[in-house]
Amino acid sequence: MSTLKIEDLHVGVNTETGLKPILNGIDLVINSNETHAIMGPNGSGKSTLAYALAGHPKYEVTSGSVTLDGEDVLEMSVDERAKAGLFLAMQYPVEVPGVTVTNFLRSAKTAIDGEAPKLRNWTKDLKQAMENLRVDPAFASRNVNEGFSGGEKKRHEILQLEMLKPKFAVLDETDSGLDVDALRIVSEGVNRVKDATDVGIMLITHYTRILNYIKPDHVHVIIKGKVAEEGGPELAERLENEGYDRFFTAGV
Repeated sequence: MSTLKIEDLHVGVNTETGLKPILNGIDLVINSNETHAIMGPNGSGKSTLAYALAGHPKYEVTSGSVTLDGEDVLEMSVDERAKAGLFLAMQYPVEVPGVTVTNFLRSAKTAIDGEAPKLRNWTKDLKQAMENLRVDPAFASRNVNEGFSGGEKKRHEILQLEMLKPKFAVLDETDSGLDVDALRIVSEGVNRVKDATDVGIMLITHYTRILNYIKPDHVHVIIKGKVAEEGGPELAERLENEGYDRFFTAGV
């Protein structure tokens, strides 16, 4: 079993006027085969948490710690974090002109594992993963995210998840911009990876609709950069019914 442990994490974002504090002491432990839903309103710090874990240079950790199986994640470069087993599915995936999906995925897998995957098995697994995600075979020869629809970008993120098989996946608003059919297909992909690999999942979302497909073991509500409440799936149901107003009216 692997463990991703976040302790008293404080993070700020670099702006033109200086460092703006966003996270004010986040504590979270995710184990293999657990799904943790991170919920909260806009501006609460959910995406900041994702980017800080991934090592985005715009986000500065001012105190606290993050360890993966006891290893200091914050001392790792971005590529070292990926090799250690940390994966980020971005809310807004970027285009990579001139690099095909096939080349990108195989190069990433080679970099993470330290050796190229056997071509025959890799081709077979990639074809199957694309079929599972209802992706046209021509998708493999297109440039990464170039001209992709919102749904195609999110399916590509989950295709990466299926092929790279990380220890922990941070899914930053994977449900954003998806219609009902795409949401179901993407969610099935996440569940398929979890069943096959015991990946630990941090699922960041505003809404509960994706939780109808990806069942969380734990739900954490972030308000103003701190965990304001924690619970099980029932907490997500309460948020669906009541929203986040009670956290502000209570002075949290």
